Amino acid sequence: MSKTVLVTGATGYVAGWLVKKLVEEGHTVHAAVRNPENKKKTQHLDTMAENAKGSIKYFKSDLLEEGSYKEAMQGCEIVFHTASPFSTDVKNPQKDLIEPAEQGTANVLNSAKETSSVKRVVLTSSCAAIYTDAIDCQEAPNRMLTEDLWNTTASLDYQPYSYSKTLAEKKAWEIANSQDRWDLVTINPSLVMGPPLNPKATTSESFNILKQIGDGTFKMGAPKMGIGLVDVREVADAHYKAAFVEEAQGRYITSAHNTNMLEMAKTLLPKYGEQYPIPKSAIKKWVLILFGPLLNKLLSRNFIKKNVNIEWKADNSKIKKELGIKFRPMQETMEDSFQALIDAGIFKK
Repeated sequence: MSKTVLVTGATGYVAGWLVKKLVEEGHTVHAAVRNPENKKKTQHLDTMAENAKGSIKYFKSDLLEEGSYKEAMQGCEIVFHTASPFSTDVKNPQKDLIEPAEQGTANVLNSAKETSSVKRVVLTSSCAAIYTDAIDCQEAPNRMLTEDLWNTTASLDYQPYSYSKTLAEKKAWEIANSQDRWDLVTINPSLVMGPPLNPKATTSESFNILKQIGDGTFKMGAPKMGIGLVDVREVADAHYKAAFVEEAQGRYITSAHNTNMLEMAKTLLPKYGEQYPIPKSAIKKWVLILFGPLLNKLLSRNFIKKNVNIEWKADNSKIKKELGIKFRPMQETMEDSFQALIDAGIFKK
């Protein structure tokens, strides 16, 4: 259990909790980051490693620089590839999303092919590699997403983030299947929420929906936009178990709750409803189609038609059965996330 492991994108939202778990369990973590000298980015990791059984060593690396992970990978049996851009608002999807996701994955996994110590690679993929819109669930067998499905409806022009995750995971399986020394396991989370270890991580894409729930954007009503939700702490735990449960194999949908934006908002009402303009009811779909693009340019009419008032459903039985993952209640995840935004001074009273 004192194995040396590599974590790419180690300062990230999910990666932070994973690194915490690894050092607490006594592992030496080779943390691959863009700039090891930037102490603002690594301070939260250094602080939690101070009293831990394990330790962290930093290595400079870049998703688009071929071979830049080789040094960090030396002596590692496990490679956690968590580094990938997560943004839905980009100027150039090809350059900002597709290339870092697909080429970065190829860069890391090709280095794993050349590193004799590597036994397993755990890739942070996404449910976005399985579906694009909630309406895709209706086309799925039993109207439910499973690990057997792949996203076939995203493109460079529509939902390019989902497209980037699909291409990246397909590239990973292609490289994994070209060799037989290490095996690949992928973690496919839905929308990730929960408290960040790094207070500055509240700027991540995951928190944009939460900000709109609390800042009055949807005080007239929240869209019943079908999505899945999972806590960041369970996503980190899933990565850990995917590495060290020997029987782990294939893809794992990592999603705790089949929900929607209104249901998520309602969990916050008991604790925060008096102080913040949290929506209590649903906004009508036709109103959203008229005004959604003005509220948020990502709420295109096409997106609204395919996601609002449509049930999102995924089967999480595989990860519960094979990795023993237990999911916490949605209210706990939502309250911890919302409190993190309050503590970071996001909302003006």
